[in-house]
Amino acid sequence: MVTMPGVFTPTEAFQAIRLGASALKFFPASVLGASGIAAVRAVLPPTTLIGAVGGVSDKDFAGYKAVGVSVFGLGSSLYRPGASVEDVARRARAAVAAWDEAFGGV
Repeated sequence: MVTMPGVFTPTEAFQAIRLGASALKFFPASVLGASGIAAVRAVLPPTTLIGAVGGVSDKDFAGYKAVGVSVFGLGSSLYRPGASVEDVARRARAAVAAWDEAFGGV
């Protein structure tokens, strides 16, 4: 089983790792930004898988990738109440294309 608890501070990150977390998701990532996550990541074990969730959109992938984030949770950037299926599909295609561009389609 994979466990990826939400963390915001170094203390929370280290506690999650100590308790056996498989990975960490920084939430809300938009508040920390790529530079904030980079600052926390600098003190974490280098093999720690890092995700960004909360206020993240396809426009953020390259910046987060530059600081070692490789997993993303997208919510409001894909769906908002009242959005049509076509609108959600368009946003999802844009997110996939942006991820492929940032990560080389891997």
